[in-house]
Amino acid sequence: MNKFEKYTLRFLLIFGLVSFFNLMRKTPVKDWMLIFLFKGYLSSILDQLLAKKGYISYPVKLFKLFDISFIFDYLLYPIACVYYNQVTKSSNLLAVFMKSLYFSVPMTLVEHFFETRTSLIKFKKGWSSFTSFYTITITFLISRTFIAIIRKSPNTQVPENK
Repeated sequence: MNKFEKYTLRFLLIFGLVSFFNLMRKTPVKDWMLIFLFKGYLSSILDQLLAKKGYISYPVKLFKLFDISFIFDYLLYPIACVYYNQVTKSSNLLAVFMKSLYFSVPMTLVEHFFETRTSLIKFKKGWSSFTSFYTITITFLISRTFIAIIRKSPNTQVPENK
């Protein structure tokens, strides 16, 4: 691992941790935590499948125990998704879609840079930056739909044990 990649991963980890604590200060924290956990779960499953099928690999990793990009799947991507959901909380359907592009385009550009200029991520078997772009956009929209369904569901209370 060269120094640039090592420092990049450390910076992203620290940036992610600071961002996580910052975003959890906004209410409703329960919604944001649900989105964060849902997105981490979803992205780690998808990334694991893509890595096992050979579409994506991560030659340089901070945590060598994982085949996936731990920092991206469990921290940065869920954080970006929470920010996206905060921005679209009161938006109409068209704005929700358009704002997903505001998040997925920069993420795709950064991922493209990492793929072409570093050993942090490598695309194989026809995977491309465009594939990443629409996958990122779709998962943003899935998470937004998920929290919209949760918000619309009737409140149910668990009966207390007496």
